[in-house]
Amino acid sequence: MSTVWESVQLARHAKRPLFLDYVSALFTEFDELHGDRAFADDRAIIGGLARFNGEPVLVVGQHRGRSTRERISHNFGMANPEGYRKIIRLVQLAERFGLPVFTFIDTQGAYPGVGAEERGQAEAIAKSIAVFSSLKTPIIATVIGEGGSGGALAIGVADKVNMLENSIYSVISPEGCASILWKTAEKAADASEALKLNANNLHQLGLIDEVIAEGVGAHESPKVVMDALKDLLTHQLNELNQLSIDELLEQRYQRLMSFNSTVSL
Repeated sequence: MSTVWESVQLARHAKRPLFLDYVSALFTEFDELHGDRAFADDRAIIGGLARFNGEPVLVVGQHRGRSTRERISHNFGMANPEGYRKIIRLVQLAERFGLPVFTFIDTQGAYPGVGAEERGQAEAIAKSIAVFSSLKTPIIATVIGEGGSGGALAIGVADKVNMLENSIYSVISPEGCASILWKTAEKAADASEALKLNANNLHQLGLIDEVIAEGVGAHESPKVVMDALKDLLTHQLNELNQLSIDELLEQRYQRLMSFNSTVSL
């Protein structure tokens, strides 16, 4: 079993599968939809219609890019407010047509630039969380790499939340936490242990539902990991499809409310 700091390093591995790799492996007939209908099309977040086991669904996720050119094009997976407003538009479209929603989380966090703040970054994230909380269709979220702060949580409110074994999910990066607590980023390994930000710790705390084993790592054996993830998503979607909308929303509400009473560090 990896240490927490080793999980951080593996979550950031240069060869780790990215969002579009999962789209290609798990879904068919993916048709990307663009723009927030207000300002721009944020390429840090990609979403569209697809089929999962032949069933129409909506898929959205953060795409970091692999080459330098691609990473710049996708802003390293760090979305501006228009990215979250695009997500809101897409998931409300899914709700209208009764399509299940799959989200894939892989971001250091929302983009912290001046322009993003001027265009309402915090409001866009908050509205996304609110919309996801009451969306009248099944939602399954999976953390495939880094899940950083509100940028990740904006698409992380779901009926089922999964994490790959070597992914991480936290309110702040280990380096950021270390800089606050110890005034140096060199204590990032200690901060990562204190934050309990890896999949196994978060599963034990009851914050996520399932951990997908990676074996030697998703960067080394992507097909094995993706096959296991597809089996899990199939099972979870079948389970959620058995619920009425009222039962689905009540279960989601109770899940969210339970965090305050059950989680203790």
